[in-house]
Amino acid sequence: METSSNHHYRWDGDIESSVDDSSVGMSLGRNGSDLSELREPLVRKRTMNTTSQIAIIGANVCPIESLDYEIVENDIFKQDWRSRQKNQIYQYVVLKWFLALLIGLLTGLVGFFNNMAVENIAGFKLLLTSELMLKHRYVLAFFTYVGCNMVLAAAAAAICAYIAPAAAGSGIPEVKAYLNGVDAYSILAPSTLLVKIFGSILGVSAGFVLGKEGPMVHTGACIANLLGQGGSRKYHLTWRGLRYFKNDRDRRDLITCGSAAGVAAAFRAPVGGVLFALEEAASWWRSALLWRTFFTTAVVAVVLRGLIEFCRSGKCGLFGQGGLIMFDVSESVATYSVPDLIAILVLGVIGGVFGSLFNFLVDKVLRTYSIINERGAPFKILLTIIISLLTSCCSFGLPWLANCTKCPADAVEQCPTVGRSGNYKNFQCPPGYYNGLASLFFNTNDDAIRNLFKAGTQNEFHMSSLFIFFTAIYCLGIITYGIAVPSGLFIPVILAGATYGRIVGTILGSITDLDPGLFALLGAASFLGGTMRMTVSVCVILLELTNDLLMLPLVMLVLLISKTIADSFNKGVYDQIVVMKGLPYMEAHAEPYMRNLVAGDVVSGPLISFSGVERVGNIVHALRLTGHNGFPVVDEPPLSDSPELVGLVLRSHLLVLLNGKKFTKDRVRLPPQKVLAGFSPSDFGKSGLGKGLKLEDLEITDEEMEMYVDMHSIVNTSPYTVVETMSLAKAQVLFRALGLRHLCVVPKTPGRPPIVGILTRHDFMPEHIIGLLPDLKASKKAVSMTM
Repeated sequence: METSSNHHYRWDGDIESSVDDSSVGMSLGRNGSDLSELREPLVRKRTMNTTSQIAIIGANVCPIESLDYEIVENDIFKQDWRSRQKNQIYQYVVLKWFLALLIGLLTGLVGFFNNMAVENIAGFKLLLTSELMLKHRYVLAFFTYVGCNMVLAAAAAAICAYIAPAAAGSGIPEVKAYLNGVDAYSILAPSTLLVKIFGSILGVSAGFVLGKEGPMVHTGACIANLLGQGGSRKYHLTWRGLRYFKNDRDRRDLITCGSAAGVAAAFRAPVGGVLFALEEAASWWRSALLWRTFFTTAVVAVVLRGLIEFCRSGKCGLFGQGGLIMFDVSESVATYSVPDLIAILVLGVIGGVFGSLFNFLVDKVLRTYSIINERGAPFKILLTIIISLLTSCCSFGLPWLANCTKCPADAVEQCPTVGRSGNYKNFQCPPGYYNGLASLFFNTNDDAIRNLFKAGTQNEFHMSSLFIFFTAIYCLGIITYGIAVPSGLFIPVILAGATYGRIVGTILGSITDLDPGLFALLGAASFLGGTMRMTVSVCVILLELTNDLLMLPLVMLVLLISKTIADSFNKGVYDQIVVMKGLPYMEAHAEPYMRNLVAGDVVSGPLISFSGVERVGNIVHALRLTGHNGFPVVDEPPLSDSPELVGLVLRSHLLVLLNGKKFTKDRVRLPPQKVLAGFSPSDFGKSGLGKGLKLEDLEITDEEMEMYVDMHSIVNTSPYTVVETMSLAKAQVLFRALGLRHLCVVPKTPGRPPIVGILTRHDFMPEHIIGLLPDLKASKKAVSMTM
């Protein structure tokens, strides 16, 4: 990412003699080349990455950059818009909707494929183990079950550790940071997409306490990015007709649609997907994006509906009993009274306390795992296998602690269940009896949730079984998140919440008329509110999951209570992980202490600027010795009557211009038509991952280094600027709202250089501000204690 400065410095001569070693070292260090700082994020007692140049992406440390959502209004941009015909504009609009259609179609197909693969792989594993159990070959059944899980887990960790480390974890924090303006290598790459899909299938099938919902959000974002950049040249998958969105703004819209489509595909909740993107993922929104996102999730719903209906005939192996309503609890009539509200209050408080504790423990576990993951891929795989062994031992061993229960005479389903799913698992029990704890442990996570949500099963699960299951799921969910496997938090949270919801419903059964299945739903809502801190989107997702609109007021109430309680302890789990990973996420509001600072207080370091007509050698040396991505252009006599700020030029545009070699021997300004001859607007567009022009690609002779190049035609002549006395709080809100990468700071008084410095994302980070102003740390603590 870029650095900023408040010391004006022009490249007037030989760089080696005009830049001291300390300034060059500082520029290099702050641009991520100091490898000694690569272990900053997530190390034991650190709370944040202090460089803001590196972060944990997936399971690896990598450099990060900022995205630029600003329109670069230079001569080539203006020429491009003037030359566009009406049919080209229509083609651009139609293509946007066509891409939304493709994103919905592909994400729906991937979501269906994930579900079908998990149901068949996990179902085969459970059937094989159950058959051995029925034959009383318990030891062989145990080793078969553990062996299958460990093989699946090792495969998931291996492809993640060796092929795409960025695919580890949920992916929601990375997508959220990307939509906020933070970019990182391979975060949305094709390899990440493939590993996310297959790693998630293998991880969920391995019996881990994790879900595929978070990874589906990342998967949808990867699909959207792949389509938006026209495919992948590396894997020979390119579509020239789709290479119209060569800027961060259009890709941001597409990735927002992709994240919404991922939620819609994972939960089969199209409206919930739109609200998730609005409430949690996106940092920027508009009405046109709302329509396009809604259209994308509607396509996902249609695709899933059609494919699931196709599978009802049994053509998809063990998958075929699902539907758009995953956990139907609508068969119980939700009538509630004042005593029920007491139970809701209790659930909300429990959800807030358990949710904040869950987030706290996840924080500690992630910091511990980061130390192990730093040792390399073999240690990541070993950690995953150890967690798999522990999970398998719990899910196979704990049901032996439960007593066998006689099958109810009025059971609608077969009891005991002999097959892939059902409420009544036989496990070690004799004929006519079932093991309630095995019905929860010895199932896929989706089936376990379905069993907990099922209405009319007041006496199916013993209280001891529910306590054991809650304790195990709560602890396993904490230690599982952070291994090198694509993993989501939604399912563990829903499982744990539904379990303690049933416990509360059973305990308070004497004062409430609500069904235990409805209490499970409310418990899941309370735990989601306590961990995720989302309200509207979680509420709608749960209602779409369960098809129970009558529960809307109670779900709303329990979410508000749990979120309020949990907010008094810590942040939401995704916000917490964003900070732990070192991602420089910008909040919608400014910190209170920023109102006491001005923009001029935080710009630092030597400012590197160019003249409108600059010597080629100066530009090359500046690009070689710094990692800056934006440079101010200042004209001085004889190019102008007095020093004036022409605008801002991007590093990528300079490379394209230098590669075109429109050099002159004299320092003269050329007409724009002559400078831009031979260039097309797409040459200056943003390329896909790893496709951009690099300084090493340029072949410039010593003679050309002494020549000049006119940059006026590629300079953004209307960059956003603020006066140096503007409060830092206002500058931060402006920076985030406009999606900027650079914000020029200009002097308030005349007679000074026309630019004081450049604010970037890094300059708004608290650790950077406190590093510049150490006395602020004590006052910041005092302010936070009074709030």
